[in-house]
Amino acid sequence: MTAVHLVAIAALLQYFVFSSIVGWARGRYRVAAPAVTGHEVFERHYRVQMNTLEMLVMLLPALWLAGSFWSPTAAVIGGLVYLVGRGVYALSYVRNPASRSAGFALSIGPTLTLLIGAVVGLLRA
Repeated sequence: MTAVHLVAIAALLQYFVFSSIVGWARGRYRVAAPAVTGHEVFERHYRVQMNTLEMLVMLLPALWLAGSFWSPTAAVIGGLVYLVGRGVYALSYVRNPASRSAGFALSIGPTLTLLIGAVVGLLRA
């Protein structure tokens, strides 16, 4: 198993943790399914999970394509920065949604870099 695959698995595990936290928050703040509103802190956890899902749709293909056609090392580094960014995003957003920008930038920046790297790599192939 390559390092690129390990980073992909780590991103999926991180998403699983965020999803589990939403389940915990449902119980803690008494927000019965299928509702997605009802308590401000629950809604913040839910938004972290949903935004992470939206990011994964871009990250995973970009990670695999960049690792295959551009640079496996760059793909791993980008993926690791993404993971740190998602962690920062989650902690900041739950604490104060207005403070989420740094974590978001640390997530979207590497994702876009990997996407551009994948395109460049494919054009050179």
